[in-house]
Amino acid sequence: MGFFSDLKEDLSQAVNELMPEEELNAAMAGGEAAAKEPGGQDAEESPAADLANLDLSAMLDSLEEPEAADEPLEEAVIVADEPEAAEPEPEPAKEPEPAEELEEIQELAEEPAPEPVQEADNIISETSGEEEEIMEEQEQVQTQAQENRVAVDETAVVTEGMTITGDIVSAGSMELIGTVNGNLDIFGKLNITGTIQGDSKAAEIFAEGAKITGEVNSQGSVKIGQSSVVIGNISASSAVIAGAVKGDIDVRGPVILDTTAIVMGNIKSKSVQINNGAVIEGMCSQCYADVNPTSFFEEFKKKKG
Repeated sequence: MGFFSDLKEDLSQAVNELMPEEELNAAMAGGEAAAKEPGGQDAEESPAADLANLDLSAMLDSLEEPEAADEPLEEAVIVADEPEAAEPEPEPAKEPEPAEELEEIQELAEEPAPEPVQEADNIISETSGEEEEIMEEQEQVQTQAQENRVAVDETAVVTEGMTITGDIVSAGSMELIGTVNGNLDIFGKLNITGTIQGDSKAAEIFAEGAKITGEVNSQGSVKIGQSSVVIGNISASSAVIAGAVKGDIDVRGPVILDTTAIVMGNIKSKSVQINNGAVIEGMCSQCYADVNPTSFFEEFKKKKG
């Protein structure tokens, strides 16, 4: 637009320089009069008429019109040059699974899972049997270790005025003069002249003037002296009873009941020696003897018959 405006001004200035304004106005007025008069000179023959008829503004306006028309063309070209947005490619359609595969899947889903009840029971029974065997082996090892244990050369003493509440374990021997409320596990010898409320276990046990409430277990010999009272079972390899015992006596060796002995319970042993004055209330069985009375009489019946 600026270029055509400058061109219009330059053309107007050039016309004014070639023809002054008075002559231009006169020429234009003469041209109009000649056109009105009959038989006058044609407008083409008169140069003034040509200049008069020349409408510079109209020409310049006509020159400006293409520029306005060109503007949308540039815009159209620009728009046309823009790349079109790429359309997303369609995803490939998934192939349907064959009917046979679907039927197999349905059959697998309908089949019930196997119940491992029997296998679990077998496993439990096997594990329980193995656990029992392991426990038995551990018990055997413990018993062997207890039988083969060796006491150290030391002696613990519980004095007369001492009272111990709780279990006592000693690798040596013990002199118990006071009171113990608990179990005793002594590797060596146990001499009791006091009071025990609990089980006693030792290699050898000697009680003189003692009061024991609980079981008495020994790998060796047990001696219950006069004025001693035991309320509980006694088990040992041999026993000499001169005091009072209320409980069963299980000894694999000989049992000697002194004249002051009082036993209220059953006796199982290899042999029994009862001195005059001893009192027994219970059964006496020499089940560990070399001769079995039952088998002897059965053989006697066979010979007689």
